[in-house]
Amino acid sequence: MNKSFNVNGACFPTEHYMVDLDGRLKAIKSLVDSGKYFVINRARQYGKTTTLKMLGHYLKNEYVVLSFDFQKLSRSDFEEEHFFVQALSREIIRKRTLAAQIPEDISKEFYKYSSDKEGNFRLADLFNYFSIWCEKSEKPLVLIIDEIDSASNNLVFLDFLSQLRGCYIDRDEVPTFQSVILAGVYDIKNLRQKIRPEEEHRYNSPWNVAADFDIDMSFCPEDISGMLYAYEADHETGMDCTRIADLIYDYTSGYPFLVSRICKLTDEKVAGSEHFPNKSAAWTKGGVMEAVKMLLTESNTLFESLTGKLADYPDLKKLLYSLLFTGNSIPYNRLNDSLKMAEMFGFIKNANGNVMIANRIFETILYNLFLSEDALDSGMHRAGVLEKNQFIKDGHLDMDLVLKKFVVHFHELYGDQEERFLEDTGRKYFLLYLRPIINGVGNYYVESRTRNLERTDVIVDYRGEQFVIELKIWRGNAYNERGEKQLAEYLDYYHLQKGYMLSFNFNKKKEIGVKEIRFKGRVLVEAVV
Repeated sequence: MNKSFNVNGACFPTEHYMVDLDGRLKAIKSLVDSGKYFVINRARQYGKTTTLKMLGHYLKNEYVVLSFDFQKLSRSDFEEEHFFVQALSREIIRKRTLAAQIPEDISKEFYKYSSDKEGNFRLADLFNYFSIWCEKSEKPLVLIIDEIDSASNNLVFLDFLSQLRGCYIDRDEVPTFQSVILAGVYDIKNLRQKIRPEEEHRYNSPWNVAADFDIDMSFCPEDISGMLYAYEADHETGMDCTRIADLIYDYTSGYPFLVSRICKLTDEKVAGSEHFPNKSAAWTKGGVMEAVKMLLTESNTLFESLTGKLADYPDLKKLLYSLLFTGNSIPYNRLNDSLKMAEMFGFIKNANGNVMIANRIFETILYNLFLSEDALDSGMHRAGVLEKNQFIKDGHLDMDLVLKKFVVHFHELYGDQEERFLEDTGRKYFLLYLRPIINGVGNYYVESRTRNLERTDVIVDYRGEQFVIELKIWRGNAYNERGEKQLAEYLDYYHLQKGYMLSFNFNKKKEIGVKEIRFKGRVLVEAVV
């Protein structure tokens, strides 16, 4: 069977190209060996299900693994306690891998529970037989439950958690599970909050016995290159696996779905297209950038889920908007509800004590979403739409002309606005003008390492060419000269000879316009509005 890159459901080593999970599985097993109960909380499509399936195989020689996927249970299974007991019992007896590991007398009880129509059995009965099973089993039992979010609005599930908590507390007296692993997007406190929103119950979680789970489940560049080497062994494209892995990581920060999606698009959509006729042509920087462009324009379940959260949680949307457009530095604090929610859904990460958007892909998706909402009432966007054709010459983007025209339009539309208004929105108006010009052909992203209140670097990729545009607030000539030096150093990083500076100047005597200077062997185009 030919392997492929997979973004739909769990991955299997015999069918799919995968990163090597052994290191993560070993780390998780150490928690199991120590008897920990814990929760794997990660954003959607972060590889939780694949990890749990692989973990089940990894543990099977030393443990009896009892695993459930709560997505397989229906809504009615959570409505009443005896329905829940019946559903769990039914799932247990359906698992062929457990048949030889369940004592015969316990198996009979699960069969009895699974067909209970009268509501005679309760959770306490189920846990009693779990305990007997644990006592009789030659191997310790490990309980794994995936997709716990499916039970998020059900009090029966909270009672189930309370039973597990009681088992953990009494484990010195009553035989119970060696370890319990729950997996989902929401943490247990958030489940409690969804069910009982009253303030006095918000943090009254029945799962306060959980150990910390700090294992990194993102893919590092070495993980990605290992997967690419396996692909290369099958296809012999001649790709530079390390370089391509670094490029994919730069855009995804190792978010598992995004990594696999870019690889899948490169392999199945880019290869064989007009500009990339075969796999060798596709597995290059240009081919991967084409896959990134495809990813940014598609509608997939992950992006739909993320943008849906913005409608559900207005404070979350305000936080992300502020982070993207105002340049304000937001200290990372896990006690902040909005930050905690943004991290839980995968929007942000902790970068040296400050909040950052999780990766370039999410950042661009959010920029595009917010800009599209503002575009209808934006004169800058309309100007970009009307004039976009004049900026493309022989397939090349004329960034010099883009800045010249932007200066003219910005001065006409917003030249008389107050300083505070322009500080908060100047960057947004440049992106509103730029986006329709490069839309469909080029990409852009904001370089996180230079984003702050006074300076932001926008990187534009257009048909294989890169442009670095530094956006900044004018703070005098000395500050501007430092900016020139920083931009020149940044051009060295990108191996470029030409860069661009766009300054928002609030001096009443300012001289607007565009000029070209030479600085340490580099050409800098400086625009002032």
